[in-house]
Amino acid sequence: MSGSSAPRQRRRGAELEAALLDAAWNELVDVGFAKLTMESVAARASTGVAVLYRRWANKDEIVIAALQHYRDTHPTELPDTGSLRGDLTAILKAMGVTRSAFFATIVTSALSGLLDDSGLTPAQARDRILGSGATERTDMIYRRAEERGEIDLATIPPAVLAMPFDLVRHDLLMTLKPLKPARLRAIIDDIFMPLVESYNAGR
Repeated sequence: MSGSSAPRQRRRGAELEAALLDAAWNELVDVGFAKLTMESVAARASTGVAVLYRRWANKDEIVIAALQHYRDTHPTELPDTGSLRGDLTAILKAMGVTRSAFFATIVTSALSGLLDDSGLTPAQARDRILGSGATERTDMIYRRAEERGEIDLATIPPAVLAMPFDLVRHDLLMTLKPLKPARLRAIIDDIFMPLVESYNAGR
């Protein structure tokens, strides 16, 4: 529990930093951004608050770092089903399941004052929290599809390729819940694949 007086543990380096970020994430989920303090994170991690201040200047920085840490330690598995549609279905479904808690925490943190306190714009916060890993994984799915002859990346606008992922993120941010199967099918079969087929036909 937050504020508990558990005995301090001797941890160093990466192990200590991971423990601090795990504590910050759990504190963020349990009490929210507004009530989270450097002291409450230190208490949850069973360490002194000075240990946190040696790494992060304030709670804004440790919250963003905790969100990044959670993202990196809970990756969405990159599928290889043998088809573009299969890969998209698998990764978007997994994204909805593994990322719903992540996006819920981002939204509640933003609404509780993270953006105001940190001075970041929504776009800047998104880039810092989400990172470049998602784009790299998306690119891999499309490169495999091109190698199989399913698409020609030179003819499809980047906005079209980003669209299924953008729509899933939008739904996660709006509902804070995993997408229903019917919604995933609509994104892939009713919106994305017909656009891909139209660009393929125009090659």
